[in-house]
Amino acid sequence: MSPCDSFPFCFEILHRSSRSRARVGKIRTPHGTIDTPNFVAVGTNGTIKALDHATLQDLKLQLLFCNTYHLMVQPGTETISKAGGLHRFIQRSLPLITDSGGFQVFSLAYGGVANELKSRGTKKREGSVLKVTEEGVLFRSYRDGSKLLLTPESSIQAQKEMGADIIIPLDELPPYHISKENLILSLERTHRWEERSLKSHLQNPKNQAIYGVIHGGIDQGLRQKSCSFLSSLPFDGFAIGGSIGKNREEMTELLSFLTPRLPQEKPVHLLGIGDLASLTRLLPLGIDTFDSSYPTRAARHGYLFTMNGTLDITKGIYRSDFSPVDPECSCRTCAHSHRAYLHHLFKAKEITALTLCTLHNLHFMIEWMAKVRRAICADLL
Repeated sequence: MSPCDSFPFCFEILHRSSRSRARVGKIRTPHGTIDTPNFVAVGTNGTIKALDHATLQDLKLQLLFCNTYHLMVQPGTETISKAGGLHRFIQRSLPLITDSGGFQVFSLAYGGVANELKSRGTKKREGSVLKVTEEGVLFRSYRDGSKLLLTPESSIQAQKEMGADIIIPLDELPPYHISKENLILSLERTHRWEERSLKSHLQNPKNQAIYGVIHGGIDQGLRQKSCSFLSSLPFDGFAIGGSIGKNREEMTELLSFLTPRLPQEKPVHLLGIGDLASLTRLLPLGIDTFDSSYPTRAARHGYLFTMNGTLDITKGIYRSDFSPVDPECSCRTCAHSHRAYLHHLFKAKEITALTLCTLHNLHFMIEWMAKVRRAICADLL
């Protein structure tokens, strides 16, 4: 009998590569199994932009990442709870993961990742985030301007009402260029928030798993400290959060140091990274799941993934190209549409272009990860 047969949530390692730390496994949840390693698409508001959930079911997207903060603002967790939870509200039967809202502490206060890596995110902006204290984070709703206090306890309560299979404790994501002194203060507060989140979760587990979030910026000593502290607590898995470097070299160096220090019997998730160039570097490190909005965002701008690289379908060279996006792809877009048609749809500003291209990129990522799993099982990666 599998060790997962008796538990609502379980991680089982099926194969470890002889060439690297890469591994193939299964994460069992109440709403189905997630094959690992795997790509996790981001559906901020409970949906992938331009796709419905019937299409996602057909694609067999095994895990969808939804945003607690945005769903608290609209439609509100009370509405979701009345519907019977997030799965029923959005009509999805497969697993869901929700974040804590902590990323908004970073993005609303400092701007996007690109800004802060270019040193434009060192000063807090006036606007949505009003105050960060020991109690939590005071937001101003982008919908109606009302104030919203997000605490470790209220974040967990919101995620309980939504009922995702995997939930995340409240954390703070400080900018890349933060001082060492302030980074230490942020890390220590985040650890206290995570411990409070875990305590709140354990009062009513509801068959949900909770991942601890490792922080510490690019400081290896602080990352080690975060691993040691959070590993001593009964989290079901671990996510790697915070700034992990200004380029792929710095990111790879940090994660090469960090991943061997995490409990090997529990799943490891990397927050916010999902481009192919990064995944190629990071998969040998033994990370199990990766979430990113990049593949779907790229699709909406006309950038389509193929086995021969990314193509920009908006370029004029595709005006009379009647071949499929990727001859090796079996997705519905490649089966029924050609490059010239997709080029036309973008130039005509037709919404259908976003649907067809998003479908293709998600299908590509799902199939690409399946090939990765086969390569690991064959000890080729």
